[in-house]
Amino acid sequence: MLLNEILALSAEHLWLVAVAVITAAAIAGPLAVLLTRHARPRRWTLAAVNVIQTIPSLALFGFLLPLPLIGGVGKRTAIVALVLYALLPILRNTVVGIMGIDPHVRQSAVAMGMTDSQILRSVELPLAMPMILAGLRIATVTTIGTATIAAAIGGGGLGTFVFRGIAMVDTKTILAGAVPAALMAITADEVLEWVERRFSV
Repeated sequence: MLLNEILALSAEHLWLVAVAVITAAAIAGPLAVLLTRHARPRRWTLAAVNVIQTIPSLALFGFLLPLPLIGGVGKRTAIVALVLYALLPILRNTVVGIMGIDPHVRQSAVAMGMTDSQILRSVELPLAMPMILAGLRIATVTTIGTATIAAAIGGGGLGTFVFRGIAMVDTKTILAGAVPAALMAITADEVLEWVERRFSV
């Protein structure tokens, strides 16, 4: 019975992480490209995302609860908070990856008659991909850990065991949530590191 519950909550935890990271990547990707073209908004946007990252996770969940549309107890609020936390590494690494490309490479592409969108697709994104994947890897691993707190606001996931174990003062119940979450983070880290190495070759 416990094993079935662990598997069910692990699947729920994985779903929370996947939705949050994919959503964060969908927001951070286009935003990062825009920021590489405009210096002034780049500074304050990265600064704002940095500030969000410094807010303690439980506090951020609490701040979101009373907000209309996105607030309330449940998975929706948990996903919004997880997306906010996953944004920084993906956004920052994408910006750094694109801006770190040798200017001579861009000049050569322009000299060949390539448009800005062609340069982005064929030159900048492929060259920046290892850095982008590194940001995605960091975001995924940290989100797996942060998602355990989602249970505090009814978000589900493996944190359900952790909070239940704390309430019961039961180490075994805490470990039932902590160990699968740790294994999930290690597995994600290894898989994404392998993908990152493939793009770095």
